[in-house]
Amino acid sequence: MPTETDTFASEGFSEGLGEPYTGAVQELAVVTTMSVSASPRRTWQSLVFYEEVKERPPWFLRLLLPVPVRTQGEKSRVGGEAICLYEGGHLLKRTTHIVENELYQFEVVEQQLPVGGSMRLHGGWYRLRELADGRTELAVQTRYASSKRPRWLWRPLERFVCHLFHRFLLRSVRRKAERS
Repeated sequence: MPTETDTFASEGFSEGLGEPYTGAVQELAVVTTMSVSASPRRTWQSLVFYEEVKERPPWFLRLLLPVPVRTQGEKSRVGGEAICLYEGGHLLKRTTHIVENELYQFEVVEQQLPVGGSMRLHGGWYRLRELADGRTELAVQTRYASSKRPRWLWRPLERFVCHLFHRFLLRSVRRKAERS
């Protein structure tokens, strides 16, 4: 049975309770990992952006995040750009690094889309690692910044929503890879 694990990237700062915010907005990263019963090659061929997932997002994601419509453009080469359309706006993603069957990395170069009120998406990656039994460990990362305050309240909520989003995305990739 495939398993899921969550990891949180270190955020590199602390914030006291009740202190007014006076610094710059920090970039945060959330990583979610899932096992796939398929080879890294088959899993790689099944990677998709959120906007390309065939299944309709569950109601709670539709309530919390913009609803995806489709993706147009080039995403299979470094430097390629894809516009990701949503109800109410778009993201422009640029591929920054590819190691076939291991790593796909991108940055968000334009955001004309409200996400969580004040979140700015910076980019992310998929990382694939072959497991001893022939399965693949698939991880997805989202990097973002948020100016919502107080951070001690909003940071855990943002992580929670990001993990919900990641699990939906990873399950879609897993279903596609395991059917191939």
